[in-house]
Amino acid sequence: MNILGSGPEIRQKRRDTYKEHDRLLNKWNNGLPLFITAGSKAEGLTRLYESDTDTIYVLPNAVCLENSFDQSNIPCHITILKMNLQKTSAGYCKVILERLAPVGASAISESLCEHERGSPLLSSELFVTHFRNVHAPGAVHYPRAGPSLPYSNGPYKNDRVYAIRCHCPKIMQTWANRTRHWPPSYIVEKVVAMGAFVTPIGYKGSEHSHVEWRICFNTAETELVNNLNDTQIKLYVLLKMIVKNILKPQKKEITSYTMKNIVLWLTENNQFSLFHSGSLFHWLHEGLDILRTAISTRQLHYYMIPERNLMETSELNNE
Repeated sequence: MNILGSGPEIRQKRRDTYKEHDRLLNKWNNGLPLFITAGSKAEGLTRLYESDTDTIYVLPNAVCLENSFDQSNIPCHITILKMNLQKTSAGYCKVILERLAPVGASAISESLCEHERGSPLLSSELFVTHFRNVHAPGAVHYPRAGPSLPYSNGPYKNDRVYAIRCHCPKIMQTWANRTRHWPPSYIVEKVVAMGAFVTPIGYKGSEHSHVEWRICFNTAETELVNNLNDTQIKLYVLLKMIVKNILKPQKKEITSYTMKNIVLWLTENNQFSLFHSGSLFHWLHEGLDILRTAISTRQLHYYMIPERNLMETSELNNE
């Protein structure tokens, strides 16, 4: 697998390259959304043109907070939004405008719609529509896919997601307080400090999906994957290869993200020392067994928010 480009040295080189790429892009962005490479590229697992590049554009000067979060120290030039978890599915929320900054982003003001308890709601549908008109020069743009706006430029394919920074210490602390074998406490603390994002996609089938947002932990998940050992990474790569080349799902019923969650659960629930080069195929068998169970029961808990079932809205058929 090292020969195929999955060795630790090349993975680290890729990670470092994308970190530097992001740093240079953001150095002179002058109020533009913060650019973050996510997914397999940030994890160092794929070559440049091997798969789509996942990028998050984080809206500047805006933050979404849990209800109990102390906002007294947030500067006045920051737009404050509040999470409302009531009457939404696990892992989703509504976003309520609490305070619009004097020079607020047009993406916020143009996405406000109906009121909830006297405060305007931020529409995920209108938010995506606002950014759909942002075109990269020379790029070919494709229909929306979930929260992302895909485009290509020659062989380069990109899935861009516009998101809002989210501070949700209660959600993060619930994750941190789990009994676990992994990750170690210093990584847990680092992940908690990273917080989350809200991304513009509602729960599939909800009558209020146009005003619902998904709670995501892209940078935290990158940190977790980058702290897996070599055997765990190769397990993840093998599971991804099985999905792509053997299962070949037609409607993304099973994705690389499914495999990531399986590997994270396996790593958390088992002693770290059990993952070594001689046990790779044992863990591959375990991972496939979890996948088989997830498909048959249509249930796989999301690693960061276990109450969210990743299989609940997948388009699996009875075959």
